[in-house]
Amino acid sequence: MNYKEIKRVLVVGAGTMGHSIAQVFAQHGIEVDLVDIKQSTLEHALNLIKSNLEILAEFGRVLNDEISEIIERIHPSTNLITAAQNADYVIEAVNENPDIKKTVFSLLDKNCSEDIVLASNTSGLDIFSIVEVKKPERLVIHHWFCPPHIIPLVEIVPGPKTPPELISFSVKLMESLGKKPIVLKKFTQLFIINRIQGVLNLQVYEMIAKGWITPEEIDLAVKTSLGIRLPIVGLVQTQDFTGLDLILDVQKNMRMNRRYPQVENLVKQGRLGIKTSKGFYNYEGRNEEEVLKKRDRQYLKMLDFLEKINAFEPV
Repeated sequence: MNYKEIKRVLVVGAGTMGHSIAQVFAQHGIEVDLVDIKQSTLEHALNLIKSNLEILAEFGRVLNDEISEIIERIHPSTNLITAAQNADYVIEAVNENPDIKKTVFSLLDKNCSEDIVLASNTSGLDIFSIVEVKKPERLVIHHWFCPPHIIPLVEIVPGPKTPPELISFSVKLMESLGKKPIVLKKFTQLFIINRIQGVLNLQVYEMIAKGWITPEEIDLAVKTSLGIRLPIVGLVQTQDFTGLDLILDVQKNMRMNRRYPQVENLVKQGRLGIKTSKGFYNYEGRNEEEVLKKRDRQYLKMLDFLEKINAFEPV
């Protein structure tokens, strides 16, 4: 199982995700069969790919002279069976409908070579329980993020029979495409980012429904706070800067229904965050002032950039 041997990829589904995933493979010199049931969807997909590449060229991510060559590597088709027979790797990106996915994987299983990887771009369905293939050990989830030709993250999710060598293959393949793969230990509903987004969205809907704040004000609040901080310190490390002892006090004083033993255990160990040089992260003996200066320089660079591009205004 060698990612370098992949010369032709099959992307099933030419919609929001599929067309852009196909583009990424084509940008890296790989021939792609982009399959959909509707010719009109394929034509629209090629138009979007051309537009995507023009934007990337504006930012020096591709050369203008490369655009036509990249598009020529993408072969639109409504014939799944023929494309499956020629594929070295498959990624399914059809609608999040279990019945549709089951049908697609059944066709892939019958027509693809038995030794190639069958990946799904599902954002949370337990594909390992839904689909039926003769060799379930070749199933894996490669969950990309919209738009795939820009966002680096790909969540790699194994099933109960996914072997370690398939995970290693997945990581190397995604890295060869310039992606940042994160491997989950096992399948869990919604994976990482959609779990986090789901919790945030519940709070957003509640605030809007109760009339506490407008959608525009919510987005401005997020952009001018989390939007500056999270790209630098993420969700977990930001707690080290708050102080884990303070977080524990807040949990106790607000009489929260849930208590988090991870925080309690770290506090008991004296790992309070940057003020003790250890928290969730280990700051390798750097003192608080040193770490804060590094963080704040990053924050100011981010703030300067966001102000420069008017990021606090609606798109």
